Amino acid sequence: MIKTKALLFFFFLAVGVSSQLHGQITFDAKVSKKRLGLNERLRIDFVMNENGDNFVPPVFANFTVVSGPQQSVNRSWVNGVSSFSKTYTYFLTPKLKGTVGIGQAEITIQGEVYKTSPIEIQVTAAVEKPNDPNNIDYLTDENIRLVAEISNPLPYLNEGISVVYKLFFRNPISITDVQELESPSYGDFWSSKINIGRAQVNPRGRYKGESYNEVIWQKVVLYPQKSGKLNLEPLTLNLSLTVPSNRRDLFGRRILTQGQKTITAGQRILNVKPLPLEGQPESFSGAVGQFDFDVILSKDALKASESFQAKIKVNGKGNLNLFKLPEINVPNTLEVYEPERSDKIKTTLAGTQGSVEENYTIVPQYQGKYPIPPIQFSYFDPKTKAYKTMRSQELLVDVYEGPSAGTQSPKNTVGTSKTPITVSDSAFRFIQLETKFGPIKTASFWMSSRFWVLFFLPFLILILGYLVNRLIFQKSEDRASTKQRLAQKLAKKYLSSARKAFGSQVQFYEALERALHNYLKAKLKIETSELSKAKIEDLLKAKNVDTDVAKDFIAVVENCELARYAPGSDGSIQADYERASRVMATIDRQL
Repeated sequence: MIKTKALLFFFFLAVGVSSQLHGQITFDAKVSKKRLGLNERLRIDFVMNENGDNFVPPVFANFTVVSGPQQSVNRSWVNGVSSFSKTYTYFLTPKLKGTVGIGQAEITIQGEVYKTSPIEIQVTAAVEKPNDPNNIDYLTDENIRLVAEISNPLPYLNEGISVVYKLFFRNPISITDVQELESPSYGDFWSSKINIGRAQVNPRGRYKGESYNEVIWQKVVLYPQKSGKLNLEPLTLNLSLTVPSNRRDLFGRRILTQGQKTITAGQRILNVKPLPLEGQPESFSGAVGQFDFDVILSKDALKASESFQAKIKVNGKGNLNLFKLPEINVPNTLEVYEPERSDKIKTTLAGTQGSVEENYTIVPQYQGKYPIPPIQFSYFDPKTKAYKTMRSQELLVDVYEGPSAGTQSPKNTVGTSKTPITVSDSAFRFIQLETKFGPIKTASFWMSSRFWVLFFLPFLILILGYLVNRLIFQKSEDRASTKQRLAQKLAKKYLSSARKAFGSQVQFYEALERALHNYLKAKLKIETSELSKAKIEDLLKAKNVDTDVAKDFIAVVENCELARYAPGSDGSIQADYERASRVMATIDRQL
């Protein structure tokens, strides 16, 4: 009896503890990791131990939802103790680097609202080989590559290199959309991107000897501005993919599923070599590449009051935007103005090529022969790994018809000092230097003859216009209107005469035909008796009368001509009269 009571006591104690534990409701958010790369995926589970309703996920503003929510329920009964769990699962990829947060999720359990705690995730730069069990499957890892092809990983300082980012993919993967998540900033380089337009797929691409579909995503030309090890930041892309799943449809074909994958070209390190100091000329100003150099004068003979231009031009391939052109050196009796720089440059994968030039405007002060000393231009050629110096020819400018410099010898004085220009008086010969003053004659305009002429001139113009309109234009219009009214009256008269002659067929059709001709004379202002029926039809069409109406009018005229010689009935006479009236009314409306 005592044993039985003890067993019952322990049984009810276990049941009470189980019910107490069962009564504690939990709702938590769990993540697969709290630190991940920009190209890795994050799994987050929202787990509850009681069934709930109205689940509200957080706003994943800083993430892209790859899949989810995936719902799973687990029930178990172990040693008389039941357990329950319900999970909502999401797979996410981050959109940016740094510390990003995941907000609270909500659910209603037994009439009460429960919320999870916010979670902070540390997102680093993209990693080359993401170690994430929840990443996209083996197919995508083996069949998609993003590669940065660098033309020269060991360049000299200021030597141009090209970087081409290529996306390789092959069956059974197909890409539906591409978004650039992270772009290199090229902080230690002077960069110039090459416009490639719309991305095109090359089905004959090759990567490590294997066939791939190739897409050139970006082209850029870089000129390193520092020597040593420079980091080339990675390019990161987010791809929307269509991949085959392990499921098949009724016909045995594999079912395609949508997926997301973030890939990166990886960080690259360039070893930039400094330019050699040995053999570096004094005229070197940082030009690296292959160049030609020239100095060109716009004229070599001129007057002292004129000017000429000296052009210093460098063309070739290299860092054309990153060095200074040498300055011109002329005698101090030549006034030199600040140069105007211009360039014609284009950038391709071979580098920046074209020409840069500076134009100096020079004005001589005295007559004489002025030498332009040779100018040196130095550059470093990375192909030969040596400095090269180019020297312009000595030029001579002949200045004539100007003041003489006296005993001063311009040939021995060289510099860039700017002195005032001394110009002879003949240079300003076109300016009037002497003035002759005289009294200004003033006359009163008020009540003068010009005043009265200008005052009455508008009235005379109005009267003259009225008379011309009255005597010429209106008179001719009145004559035309009078003729038109007479023709209309005559048409009505003949149409009335035709109505009165219903008893006589010949008289009726003669009167009807005259009425038709007079009607056209009134409307078209023509003499129809002198025109053929085809011409009348053409005139009616020219006046925008419908073709059927014009033909109907000609048919009535022809009917009048035939009816005068063929027997008819009272019914046909009445029909022709009504037809003629209807045609005339229709033409009148259309005109």
